[in-house]
Amino acid sequence: MNDVVSSFLLIYAGLFPIVNPVGGAPIFLGLTRHSTDAARRALAARVAVNGFCLLLASLFVGSHVLEFFGITLPVLRVGGGAVVVALGWRLLNAADGLMEENVGGGERPIPPIDAFYPLTMPLTVGPGSIAVAITLGSQRPKVPESLTHLALLGGGAVAGLGAIALTIYLCYRFAGRIVAVLGAGGTNVLVRLSAFILLCIGIQIVWSGVRELIANP
Repeated sequence: MNDVVSSFLLIYAGLFPIVNPVGGAPIFLGLTRHSTDAARRALAARVAVNGFCLLLASLFVGSHVLEFFGITLPVLRVGGGAVVVALGWRLLNAADGLMEENVGGGERPIPPIDAFYPLTMPLTVGPGSIAVAITLGSQRPKVPESLTHLALLGGGAVAGLGAIALTIYLCYRFAGRIVAVLGAGGTNVLVRLSAFILLCIGIQIVWSGVRELIANP
């Protein structure tokens, strides 16, 4: 049982700071500012499900996929980090306009916005999260004590991913309440700060990949 709990905590604690659904909630709210409350709830659920599936695939088969295509983790970090930097820069420059309209209950027609890109990837589950999930998955025991033990460890890991997905849904689902508490000015500041943090995370991901490539050419 201790191994199952440890597996759960390892996945949740390892991914939560990088997924950062709390910081992504105001950006999600800004990007869906024209959506109705019902549509925003549906988008939050789809983002949570997409994020769970993406992290699950990264955890269990990500390392094999990268090996098949001859892609290393440092290269994944550089390429994916560049995508995060681009998104963070775009959001940072657009932050002034993200909250110009009422996002709490506007009944405007929903513009075409995809739940996978950019809401799921790279906003919620970016290359940093994928790289961590692949790294954690590659550390699973090659020769388990028993199939039951391996199944328990896998169950704990899946439960950790489920908890991450639930956290994403709750943060995005109730992001409107943050706006109600902070007001338009405070929310705009939070959106700009979150966009800047996203930009910095992207730069950090790129740098970590470049540093590994330099150290191991």
